[in-house]
Amino acid sequence: MAAIWAGIDAGKTHHHCVAIDESGRRLLSRRVANDEPELLELLADVLALGDEASWGIDLADGGVALAITVLLNHDQTVHYISGRAIHRASESYRGEGKTDAKDVAIIADQVRIRRDLHPLRASDETVIDLKILTGRRMDLVADRTRTVNRLRAQFSGIFPGLERALDLTHTGPLTLVTGYQTPAAIRRLGAKRLETWLRNRHVVRADKLAETAIEAAERQHTSLPGEKLTAEMVHTLAKEVMTLNQQVAEVDKLIEARFRDHHHFEVITSLPGLGIILGAEFLAATGGDMTAFGTPDRLAGFGGVAPVPRDSGKISGNLKRPQRYSRRLQRVFYTSALFSIRKCEESRRFYDRKRAEGKRHTQAVLALARRRVNVLWALLRDGRCYEPAPPARAAA
Repeated sequence: MAAIWAGIDAGKTHHHCVAIDESGRRLLSRRVANDEPELLELLADVLALGDEASWGIDLADGGVALAITVLLNHDQTVHYISGRAIHRASESYRGEGKTDAKDVAIIADQVRIRRDLHPLRASDETVIDLKILTGRRMDLVADRTRTVNRLRAQFSGIFPGLERALDLTHTGPLTLVTGYQTPAAIRRLGAKRLETWLRNRHVVRADKLAETAIEAAERQHTSLPGEKLTAEMVHTLAKEVMTLNQQVAEVDKLIEARFRDHHHFEVITSLPGLGIILGAEFLAATGGDMTAFGTPDRLAGFGGVAPVPRDSGKISGNLKRPQRYSRRLQRVFYTSALFSIRKCEESRRFYDRKRAEGKRHTQAVLALARRRVNVLWALLRDGRCYEPAPPARAAA
C-alpha cells in the first residue's frame, strides 16, 4: 500500500473528511461527528487505506481541538492550511460550486503537493493556559474599550467640559463620575467636600481631581436635555469600566503566575520592552517552539515585520508590507519595539539612525522590530538572557 493524504474541513458539531491517493483519486469521503469514538473510527479507516497518512486541517484550535489531539496522540502528521489559502487554491480547481466535500478535497490535495505547510505540534500545558488567559484578556480589554467609548459619548452629552478633562480609564476619574455627573451637583458639593469625598474612597491626588471638576462645573451653568437619565447611565457605565479594570488586573496576575512557570520566562522578559503581558502573548502566538519556524526570517514573516518583494519585469527592489501574517504577533513585536526605544539605549540609537536615513516613524519602528526578532531568536536558541552591549569608547 502507498501513502495517503487526508483533509478535514472542520466544523463545530461535525467534520468532513476526504482521503486521496498519490494520483489524487478520492478513496474516502465521510462526514463525522466531533466525537472521540467516531474520530477514532475515521482514523482507523484512513490508515487501512495505506501505509501512512498525512493530514491537513483548516483550523488550529477551538472546536477542532479534539480531532487534532486524537491525531497527534496517534503519531499522525497534521498540517495546518488557512482558509485564505484554501480559497485561493480553489480557483485552480475545476468548477465554481462550493461544498464541504470539494473544500476538504482541496485541503487533502494541497497537503499532497505542497511542502511549505506548517505542521501542528502538541503544545505544553503552560502555553495552552497562556493562550486561554491572553485570549480572555483581549476580550476584556475590547469590552473595556467599547464601554469607555459609550461612557464618553454619554458623558459629553451632559458635561462636555469635564469629559474632555478626565481620563475615564483611570480609577480616580471613574470614581468621581460614579458619584457626581452634572455641573450643578459638583458646584453644590464644593471643592473641599468633593476632595474629602474622593479621599474617603482612596483616590490618589484627590485635591487636583476635585479642582479640575470644580473648574469645569463653573464653566457650565446650563442643564442639558435628558440630563437626569443620562447621569444615571454614566454612573452605570463608570461602574462597568471599574469592574472590567478589576477583571483585567486579576487576569494579569494569572498570566504572570503561569508565565513564570515556562522555561523561557527569564530569556523572553530579559529583552527590553518585552514584559510579562507581551512576553506571554508571544508564547501564545508562537507556541514557544522556534524550531517550528526554522529561521528568524520565517518568524519575522509570520509576525508581519519583514517586507516582501513586489518585483515585475524590469522593476526590482520593490518591497511592500505582507498581507498574510499574524496580527497578534505583529502587535507584540511592534509594541515591544516602541517600549524598547524608551528603555534601551541601543534601540534608541537604532531608531534615531533609521529616522536620520529618512524613514517615517512607523517604518523606523518596524525596522527595529525586525532587528529585535533576530536578537530574540538568538537568545531562545542559546538559552541565555539579553545583555546590553557596552558603550563604544571614543577614539583617543
